[in-house]
Amino acid sequence: MDFKTTLQKSPFIITEGGTDERIHREFNIKLNPYIHGAGLIYDSEGQAVLTKIFKQYADIGRDYNLPMFLATPTARANPERIKKSGFAAKNVNRDCFQFMDALRQTYGEYSNKVFVGGSMASKGDSYKPKEALPGDEALSFHLSQVEELTRAGVDFLIGYTLPAVSEALGMAKAMSTCDTPYILSFVVRPEGTLLDGTALKEAIALIDSEVSPNPLGYMINCVHPTIFESAITSEINSSSFVRKRVLGLQANTSSKSPEELDGSAELHTEEPSVTAQLMARLYHRFGLKILGGCCGTDNRHIRSMVDILIS
Repeated sequence: MDFKTTLQKSPFIITEGGTDERIHREFNIKLNPYIHGAGLIYDSEGQAVLTKIFKQYADIGRDYNLPMFLATPTARANPERIKKSGFAAKNVNRDCFQFMDALRQTYGEYSNKVFVGGSMASKGDSYKPKEALPGDEALSFHLSQVEELTRAGVDFLIGYTLPAVSEALGMAKAMSTCDTPYILSFVVRPEGTLLDGTALKEAIALIDSEVSPNPLGYMINCVHPTIFESAITSEINSSSFVRKRVLGLQANTSSKSPEELDGSAELHTEEPSVTAQLMARLYHRFGLKILGGCCGTDNRHIRSMVDILIS
């Protein structure tokens, strides 16, 4: 089955947990200041670390025979950043997909249940909505990365950690120009808004009304499960429409605000069993289809979550 069909027919899909955060803190490897983890595919040490981390996550899916997706490390691999990264002569997005696809193929028959998503993000700081592009500029800015990832062969596209509706709308328009399904993932506040103050319900309704084809759905990432729950159940998002369109969460392990976490020298984490129980609660309460981790999580959190979900 392709990604869209798997999403429709499977009880849930799991994702990886944290990646860049782990590379920096666990392995003491300095990320490229412009394209972050994408630059690691071009040296043997970087490849080894990426392989170890992603295989830790893929092993969990294989052990339980669950569908899962792994995202290319290309969230920051937009044309502007690639030019400054020292890899301007490389096709970074294609090379990252090929790296992930080769890793997937090592899983034999199970590889058919592993989907590779083409990861993108906003042009500016994902925690600073004032840096977000207007819609028309975002369409133009993101289109080339959409085309590169699509040509490479990703199973779907995903825009991560989007703080503002304007850039999310432009990115969606860029993604809608290809035949590849796509998902948009926002950062939200407990009161139910994006970081730019737009209600989650309003952001989803706007994009769904102005872009065709629509996203497969929407996600939230880089917030604690308790923040997700608060945002989804807030009065401004009180609608079955929101619950239908929000498909999943890749959670972090801190309930602090994005501003408090941005650039923090300290890793804010919690016991895997705590995160796992919270994620299972959200799955049962909201019928989430995609569950995984973000900053502060590792393979222990994902495995603990799966243990509870299937028990």
